[in-house]
Amino acid sequence: MSTPIPTLPDQHSARRFPAGEEEQLQAAEAQATAREIAQQPQVWRHVQSDSRTRESQVRAFLEPLLAQPQLRIILSGAGTSAFVGDILAPALTRALGRRVDAVATTDVVADPRAVFAEDLPTLFVSFARSGDSPESMTATELADRCLRSVHHLVLTCNPHGRLAREHTTSAASHVLLMPEVTNDRGFAMTSSFTSMLLAGWLALAPDARPPRDEQHLEHLVHAGEQALCSADQLSALAARGYERVVYLGSGVLAGLARESALKLLELTAGEVLSFFDTPLGFRHGPKSMLRTGTLAVVFRSSDPYTQRYDDDIVTELQSALGAEHVLVVGSGGPATITLDGADQVPDVLLALPYAVIAQLLALRFALAHGGTPDNPFPSGVVNRVVRGVSIHPLDDAGTRR
Repeated sequence: MSTPIPTLPDQHSARRFPAGEEEQLQAAEAQATAREIAQQPQVWRHVQSDSRTRESQVRAFLEPLLAQPQLRIILSGAGTSAFVGDILAPALTRALGRRVDAVATTDVVADPRAVFAEDLPTLFVSFARSGDSPESMTATELADRCLRSVHHLVLTCNPHGRLAREHTTSAASHVLLMPEVTNDRGFAMTSSFTSMLLAGWLALAPDARPPRDEQHLEHLVHAGEQALCSADQLSALAARGYERVVYLGSGVLAGLARESALKLLELTAGEVLSFFDTPLGFRHGPKSMLRTGTLAVVFRSSDPYTQRYDDDIVTELQSALGAEHVLVVGSGGPATITLDGADQVPDVLLALPYAVIAQLLALRFALAHGGTPDNPFPSGVVNRVVRGVSIHPLDDAGTRR
């Protein structure tokens, strides 16, 4: 089962660049990545509109499954797509009051018997930009093979990918297609990441419905536009020549910290080392990475209780590195990039404009290092769609079919 592929109106397909900047980005092979970062606030509007249009279909598929008290929900993807699940899982666990696990497709493929050790009714949710990476389809096939009762919800940006094609014809599956422009042409996932995150929340969270989602959306779009306006500030940071960057986030924002570290590593082709952790976890050993030439980025939670721990680590980092080397993103408190209204939405949605900051920072670091962000690895050593993965057959031992 599938819903029609949505398209984005032409006037929303790209944000206008300042005079002369588009030519500079094109010369640096960064035009696609920059445009895909910049289009996100408008893409979020479209994702929400699409979710409202197809709400009855999604409810008809999900509600009988969610009525099962033993249902296990697995959120899966590879790389950035896996981090969508890392962000959503704790938020959905809280919203649904039930078990929700984030398990990367790479982990499913490597050890399916451990992932599917419990033969519970399962909703397997796949996130995939292309749906053509070797692990994407294999993970769903292994779920079908190892479990007696499994349904699939597929969120993808590519209607022509194998994952979308094969699950569209399955009665046990439902495919949600993202707006066409989110199938990023750039190397790194940007608008694909935030669109699948928002669509996943709107589909699975019971409170993500009007009027609350409309109020949240306006805060998100405004915060996203503000994030885009921080490009000059982020360029100045990138120009300082930092050798390493650490990203910290609490709760659901820990998944965003992980994605942010990957984005920097990808777009700079490994020229800048990156690390991620939680504010509390960072003190337990990883803090030893701090030295001159380190930039610390803290994503401040909107939860007043969690903010206390975020602010504690900010104070500690400012003492260790100097306040000018600590970037705090949030609303109020010690924030150095302030997004108005950031305290009005839950962290799972706050991750969207925060992701824009992380993407812009990675792009500016790449440009400062003379990289080519649209294709950071011209030699092909790392590819936009993963290659070179051999899928080995699973024998029948331990399967339940």
